[in-house]
Amino acid sequence: MTMDFNDTAQDAEYRAKARGWLEENAAEYRSPPASPWKLDEFIRRSKAWQKAKYEAGYAGITWPKAMGGQGLSPMHSIIYGQEESRFHAPSGLFSIGLGMCIPTVFTHGSPEVIQRYVAKALVGEEVWCQLFSEPAAGSDLAGIRTKAVKDGDDWVIDGQKVWTSFAHASDFGIVVCRTDPGVPKHKGLSMFIVDMKAPGVEVRGIKQMSGGSDFNEVFFTGVRIADTHRLGAVGDGWKVALTTLMHERLAVGGKPRHAPGYQTLMTLAKGVDAPNGQPAIEASDVRQRIAASYIADEGIKLTQMRALSALSRGQMPGPEQSIAKVVVAKTMQDMSAFALDLAGRDGFMTGGADPELEKLQGSYLWSAGLRIAGGTDEILRNIIAERVLGLPGDLRPDKDKPFNAAA
Repeated sequence: MTMDFNDTAQDAEYRAKARGWLEENAAEYRSPPASPWKLDEFIRRSKAWQKAKYEAGYAGITWPKAMGGQGLSPMHSIIYGQEESRFHAPSGLFSIGLGMCIPTVFTHGSPEVIQRYVAKALVGEEVWCQLFSEPAAGSDLAGIRTKAVKDGDDWVIDGQKVWTSFAHASDFGIVVCRTDPGVPKHKGLSMFIVDMKAPGVEVRGIKQMSGGSDFNEVFFTGVRIADTHRLGAVGDGWKVALTTLMHERLAVGGKPRHAPGYQTLMTLAKGVDAPNGQPAIEASDVRQRIAASYIADEGIKLTQMRALSALSRGQMPGPEQSIAKVVVAKTMQDMSAFALDLAGRDGFMTGGADPELEKLQGSYLWSAGLRIAGGTDEILRNIIAERVLGLPGDLRPDKDKPFNAAA
């Protein structure tokens, strides 16, 4: 497939418009904050930024106009994202809610539910999280044990979720539960909207080795959810979850914003000495590692360009997102590990004066999580093997057994 690296006239016009708006309204975010914002400040800034984007027409770019969106193409959203990535604006708080949860809500929710929740999320008034993974159900999402039992017009939920990003800052979430343990695991699931402040919901932060606490355990004890807040039919939870997962894979498939690249390695290698006293950049093994990082970075960029070229023609991209994510996370991890080794003891000391080194430290710690988020490397390799290469499927002996018999 021929790739076109240039904007069309219409794309160029939209890019210029978005760039002009960002230059005027995101000036304070040209550089990262001198020190990380505290949670309350982060939430305040995030909501203000989301509201500003909404009022300017840069929120819900691809959403249908009936849902409050702009009804534009994926290319418009990509162009805006590329321009916004030049700044350090606080958009991450809404990446899960608007990127994954709310599209699921307006795809599978009732008109009343859509009217209640979609607009408030888009304008930045309410924050959402995604409650899928469990201690015994990560890669095998269909193995979840959190249960929902019907009680009149309500469902009563009991169980535990884990690795829930921004649960501590969220107002609502979408939760997938087991509603029928007597059928095969993919068929006995249902999805609901849950109020994260409801009685019986307990959020416990997970302390990360980076010092942050972005992920959480969430416990449900007798939490009541009205049947009107069910998304999709009873037992269709897997089908509904696939809508969310499709958006999640799209969201995490590319290289994270402001992640260090091979240029960072070159700068670092010029500033440290090899054992022979010469700059590390002169060592052949160092130059080879930098070249390998450059090749991986360029390969990722060109693979993403294939997807963009397909979108620009109105076509659906192929398996680029699954392929890119496998390469992105591993490349980030390997490159950051090598850079920190190259920096010697400074690579493992926090609070230093080198912002690029701190960025590499953060990249190293985060890359391990990126290899899990949105589908583990192993799951994505299975997808590529089976759906792209046409290789035989993995053995799934419990696929057709009732969940309570297979457990």
